[in-house]
Amino acid sequence: MTLPWPTFWESIREADRPALKAILAELLTTGVLLGEEGRARELYLIAREYPKELSEFLAVLDLELIHDPDRPIFQARPVAGECALTASFTKDETLVVLALWRVYDEERMARPSQIVILDANLLDARLKLYFEAIEPPQPTQLDRILSKLRRKKLIRYQRDEEQFGCSQIEILPTLPRVIPFEDASAWEEQAALFNQDTPGEPEE
Repeated sequence: MTLPWPTFWESIREADRPALKAILAELLTTGVLLGEEGRARELYLIAREYPKELSEFLAVLDLELIHDPDRPIFQARPVAGECALTASFTKDETLVVLALWRVYDEERMARPSQIVILDANLLDARLKLYFEAIEPPQPTQLDRILSKLRRKKLIRYQRDEEQFGCSQIEILPTLPRVIPFEDASAWEEQAALFNQDTPGEPEE
């Protein structure tokens, strides 16, 4: 069954309509359109022609469309307190996201133009440094968390099958936008809640 094309988008070229459907499906499924190669690159180039239409469509769902100025990325970010489509992270997942945010922030402050890459050993060390009162996730659990963040296109993750600690993690700029702290002080306030080592509910 093929549903009719919406009348409010009649101005969109017929040849671009299947791509626009795919773009919206990607943004609503993962929150990110990463257009670096292959079909994703084609979709990204078409999305650049329709930022107004995409923004207005997503705004109905309280999603903000963000176009990265430095990389071929579109991101649909939920408006805090308004959007009903937010995902939840467990406490351990939130700890990993917070640690990655801090690593990204520190590295970008020191080397703004560089891609931020670390290995699993360094991430484990940072988790222990940032959250002294909490036992960090074990390798199997950390692998599962990193795989989830990769599916959400918040990181690139290459698991090392022989030495898990050497697994490579590239933090994408989409991750700091998921939790857009204004500065390190705001991050510290949030991290302090976890350093109290009290049971926590899943975080948005």
